[in-house]
Amino acid sequence: MADVLFGDYNPSGRLPITIPRHVGQLPVYYNYPPSKKYWLENAWGRPYVDMDPTPLYCFGHGLSYTTFEYSNLRISPKQTGPGGKTHVHVTVTNTGKRAGADVVQLYLNDPISTVSTPVKELRGFEKVWLKPGESTDVHFELGPGDLSLVNRYLERVVEPGEFKVLIGHSSDKIALEGGFHIAG
Repeated sequence: MADVLFGDYNPSGRLPITIPRHVGQLPVYYNYPPSKKYWLENAWGRPYVDMDPTPLYCFGHGLSYTTFEYSNLRISPKQTGPGGKTHVHVTVTNTGKRAGADVVQLYLNDPISTVSTPVKELRGFEKVWLKPGESTDVHFELGPGDLSLVNRYLERVVEPGEFKVLIGHSSDKIALEGGFHIAG
């Protein structure tokens, strides 16, 4: 602990849960259905009741003594079938003055589906260690298991349509967005 407090060791852990600001926010989670957005902010853009609707610390939150930048999001192929695989590449650069680790997180969103799906779901993460100024490429592979949902007949299926890819430092700090299409 002393090494972390005095800056001799650079922390890189991430929260596996969301920590609310107040007990009145329970349950709090990052992968809520689209309809919850109404309850987080009503039609007039004001926060719920008298408190900030955002959590104190979001899922995936973490601290570091250095900074990281994400760039060059590449998704291929841009279109595939329900049984195909999609590859996501992103470049991570340590823009700080200290060596450190970052956990690159990939979230997916299926904006139009036959059943309600979360606004984002964690589908991959990778921890990378970088020296100051150093860059590396991070690769994720998305297959049918990552894209499937349980339909109204309780069958696991991959529905055709657009999928959004969100790359970020945590569930609330999305740095890059892209997309791909599943053909019917």
